[in-house]
Amino acid sequence: MMSNPIIRRECVGQLRKPAALWMQVLWMMALAAVVVLRWPSSSRVNLSGDQAREVLAIFGWTLLAGFMVIVPAFPAASVVTEKRSGTLALLLNSPLSAVDIFLGKFAGSIGFPLLLLAISLPEAVACYVMGGVSLRAQILPVYALLLAVAVEATAIGLYVSTRSQSVDAALRITYAIIFGLFVVTLIPERFVPPSAPFSLSHAAHCLAAVSPISVLQRLISTGRISSAGASTDYYLLSAAIVVLICSYLTIRRLGQRLMDRPRDSGKITDERSTQVKAYRRLMYLWFFDPQRRENLTGRFSNAVMVKEFRASRFGRSSWMARLVGICLVVSMGLMLAAAYGSMQVSSHLMGGLMVILQTALIILITPSLAAGLISSEIQSGSWRLLQMTPLSSGSIICGKLLSVFRTLLLLLLATMPGYLVLLVIAPGQSHRVIQVLISLLLITVLCVTGSTAISSMCRKTASATAISYAAVMALFGGTLLVWLGRNSLFSPAAVATSLRLNPLAAALGTMQMPGFSHLHVIQWNWGFMAALIIFSLIVLAVRTHQLTRAR
Repeated sequence: MMSNPIIRRECVGQLRKPAALWMQVLWMMALAAVVVLRWPSSSRVNLSGDQAREVLAIFGWTLLAGFMVIVPAFPAASVVTEKRSGTLALLLNSPLSAVDIFLGKFAGSIGFPLLLLAISLPEAVACYVMGGVSLRAQILPVYALLLAVAVEATAIGLYVSTRSQSVDAALRITYAIIFGLFVVTLIPERFVPPSAPFSLSHAAHCLAAVSPISVLQRLISTGRISSAGASTDYYLLSAAIVVLICSYLTIRRLGQRLMDRPRDSGKITDERSTQVKAYRRLMYLWFFDPQRRENLTGRFSNAVMVKEFRASRFGRSSWMARLVGICLVVSMGLMLAAAYGSMQVSSHLMGGLMVILQTALIILITPSLAAGLISSEIQSGSWRLLQMTPLSSGSIICGKLLSVFRTLLLLLLATMPGYLVLLVIAPGQSHRVIQVLISLLLITVLCVTGSTAISSMCRKTASATAISYAAVMALFGGTLLVWLGRNSLFSPAAVATSLRLNPLAAALGTMQMPGFSHLHVIQWNWGFMAALIIFSLIVLAVRTHQLTRAR
């Protein structure tokens, strides 16, 4: 296997990139800071081991969050990049079999996560030296769990990469699947009331065990692998099934000669018979018909925005209708859960869950849509074509930003019915709901402008998407890691400062979510987000000026 030339090319190619070096340095600094901040200042240590277990908890959550952001980016862009550059045809016609290509891509993609695990070993040893942490019962299971997460995410990313036609689509779908498997599977267990039948509660528990988050939570909270053994077995079994299925489907796709797929060109609805036109107008409500002829670009329409709508799958009306429908179904599900569990679940908890749902939707979709707005044009060479058009740089950037804003606003509007149910259950929450909606709007603008600014500084879509997700997760998730170590690992002043910077924590404090009810920093957080938005716009303007000037 080590003689496979793809492994050497993938591993060496990734390590030669400057971004890989900076990622390793930042990764090591972040993990070292977790240990140094709680390292005993005197020669005495806590004999109970609470201090070491607290450091291990923050250390484990940091590793898992980093893996969820970093690992899927490399396999998701592996095969589709070869396809876009034309080198996939050379691989498929080489003496290497489909299994060899898959093993080479798999080993090359998982090599960098294994390197990140190796870099984190000194910090794990420091936790062990502090005392109170078992190497066999705690540290090794955490690393085994992270290894399983890396293998599962790599297998999913490679399969999605063989099915996608662009890098941004592959990254978007891969992160959506990872989010669904790791986060969404935890939601049903939260809604099951204590009086529910055993079969329902057991099914929700088994579904939650599919996520490594529940396994890590049980392992760290109990400090014993035996108490988390059942959930660990469930997760390892589900991860093995996912890896086997994705590996088989990926090898099968590579053996079908992806470059030789015949595709139907389709027929325009306007060129069909009157009966077919009437039927499709009725079934697709005319506006959502994917095969109807688009109207000409209006005189006062932004040509770049129209181009983004028609070139992107999520910009088309048919796909937008599907996304809005999915969001409506999810919102209706939360409404039913609220009606079913209103006696067991407080309105504050329901409002907090709605905020988490919408924020997670923004965090998941926005970087995948906005991170490729400029970097994809630079990577494909079409930015020069935009420069040769009569459009100004401001019109180009405005068109690209508006194309993402429209998509996100439609998705947010589709999840609004949940707040209507919340107002029916608790009529006095109207002012809190208005403040939360303002925060969500600012979060959307911040994620779009920040991801677009990062896109302007990168020349590859995969790098821009990975950096955008890392930046968003650092802002929304990194400060929550500080909150997990409140009153023990970090001082109350440090926790309060970090939560002020987190828009999600500020919104949860406004909704009086349990654990955040003491926070009243929503207006201060609005100012902080406004400052970040202005900074992102300045960076975007400077980079756009540099990219559009004559050479």
